Amino acid sequence: MNVLFLDIDTLRPDHMSCYGYPRRTTPNLDQIAAEGVRFENCYCSDAPCLPSRAGLVSGEFGIKNGIVGHGGSAADRPRGGVNRGFQDSRDVWNFHNIFRRAGMYTASVSTFGERHSAWWFQAGFQEIYNEGERGLESGEKIVPYVLDWLERNRERKDWYLHVHFWDPHTPYRVPESFGNPFENEPLGDDWIDETVFRRHRAHVGPHSAREVVMFDDRELPQYPRYLSRLESLGDVRKFIDGYDCGVAYADYLSGLIFDRLKELGLYEDTAVIIMADHGENLGELGLYAEHATADLPCCHVPLIIKWPGAKQGHVDRGLHYQLDLTPTVADLLGVEKADYWDGKSLKENILEGKQSGRESLVLSQMAHVCQRSARFGDWLYIRTYHDGFHLFDNEMLYHVSEDVHEQKDVKEDFPQICALGAKIILDWHDRAMLESSDFRDPMWTVLQENGPYHTWNSLPDYIKRLEQTDRAEGARRLREKYTGKGNMQRHGSENRKRF
Repeated sequence: MNVLFLDIDTLRPDHMSCYGYPRRTTPNLDQIAAEGVRFENCYCSDAPCLPSRAGLVSGEFGIKNGIVGHGGSAADRPRGGVNRGFQDSRDVWNFHNIFRRAGMYTASVSTFGERHSAWWFQAGFQEIYNEGERGLESGEKIVPYVLDWLERNRERKDWYLHVHFWDPHTPYRVPESFGNPFENEPLGDDWIDETVFRRHRAHVGPHSAREVVMFDDRELPQYPRYLSRLESLGDVRKFIDGYDCGVAYADYLSGLIFDRLKELGLYEDTAVIIMADHGENLGELGLYAEHATADLPCCHVPLIIKWPGAKQGHVDRGLHYQLDLTPTVADLLGVEKADYWDGKSLKENILEGKQSGRESLVLSQMAHVCQRSARFGDWLYIRTYHDGFHLFDNEMLYHVSEDVHEQKDVKEDFPQICALGAKIILDWHDRAMLESSDFRDPMWTVLQENGPYHTWNSLPDYIKRLEQTDRAEGARRLREKYTGKGNMQRHGSENRKRF
C-alpha cells in the first residue's frame, strides 16, 4: 500500500465544496471525500503554521512540545537535556517515522523545514525535495517534483509521499494565467454587508481592512490577487475571490497528481490523507488575510482520509484534534504508539463509521496574539492574554452554531457558559503541566519575551498610523494598555522606551 499526504496550507474547510461551500472550489478533493471519510469538526490544537505542524509531528500539544510561536524561545523545541539518548525521542516517534516503522519508503516535497528552520519536521524522510522559495512558491513549481517522483518510483511498493502546497496562504500567489473561475459567481457566504464592513474599517489591529498587509497598506504589485487595503464591498469581493482561487488552484494541482496515479495504475492502491495546518481569518473578528487567532476560522481544518477498508462517503461529526491523526495512522498501519502522544486514534471512525469525539477542545494561538479557547457544544469561549494590538476583550463568548462568523460576543448574557469554558481551559492546562517534562507553560515565555512574534517592535509606528487614519481613540487605548506601569501585558523594552 502507498500513502499520499496532501498538506494544503491555510485551507478553510468551509471554503471547500465538499464541506458545503456553494462555490465549486474543490472538485478533485471532493472525489476523495466521496471515496473515504470526511471529518466535519477537526481543529489544530495550536495555530498557526509552525505550532500546528509541531503538534501533528510530535503528537503533543504545544504546551508540552514547547513550540507555540513563530519566534523567540517558543519557536524551538526544548533541549533533551541529561535524559537525551543517541537520538531525540521526538524525532524517533514523530509522525513521519510511523511510516518508516511500517516498512514504507518515505519522501517529502516541501519547503516548510527551511521556511521556519524547523529541521525536526524532516525527521523520518529518506528523500526531501526543497524547491527553495521558503513557502512563497506557487504550486506549479511543486507538481513537477511530485510527478517525476511518481514516475521514477512506479515499481516501488509501499511508499509514503508528503506533498505541501502553499497556494491558499497569503499573499494569494496563484498565477494570473489561472484566471478567476468565480468572477461571475456570487460570494459563497455573503455575510459582510455595509454595516459589518464599516465596523471592520474602524477596527484597530494588524491585518484589518485598512492594513491587510499587517501594520500598513503598502502595495504588493507582484501579487495582484492580494489587496493591501479594502475600501469597499467590491474590494471584499476581490479579496475573497483571491483566497478562493488559491483553494481552487491547490485542488487543480492535486487533480494532476491523482490523474498521474491513475495513469500509472497506482491510484487504487494509494491511500490519501488531506489536511491543512490551519484556516484563515476572512473578516472574522475584524481580521483579513491572516491566521492570527484561536477561533474557528483559524483553527478549524479539513481532514479527509481515503484508506483501504474505509467507509466511503462517510461524514464524522465528532470533535477531534488534528494531532489525533498521529495515533490513528499508527493504528491503521499496525505499529507501536508513543505513550506520551496526546491524540486519540480514529481508526474505528474510519473503518467502521463509529461516531465518537471529545466533549471539548482547547485551541491555542501565540504567534499573533496570546489566546486559549475552549470549543464545546454550541460554544467557543476565548481567553486573551495578549491581544496582538486588536483591543480584544480578555473574555469573549460566541454561540458558533448560530454565529459561525463570530459577530456577536454574548459573554454578558451567559456568564455560566463562560465559567464552564474557563474551567475547561484550566483543567486542560493543569493536566498538561503535570504531564510536561519541565512544568513550564511556553505561553508565559512568549509573554516575557516581548509578546507574540508578529507584534515585535511595531507598536510605536502603528500608533502613529492609527492617529493618522481617524482612529486616535484606538491609539490612546493601545498606548494606555501597553505602556502603563506594572502592566503584565507590556510589550517589550524596545516599544516602551520609544514612546
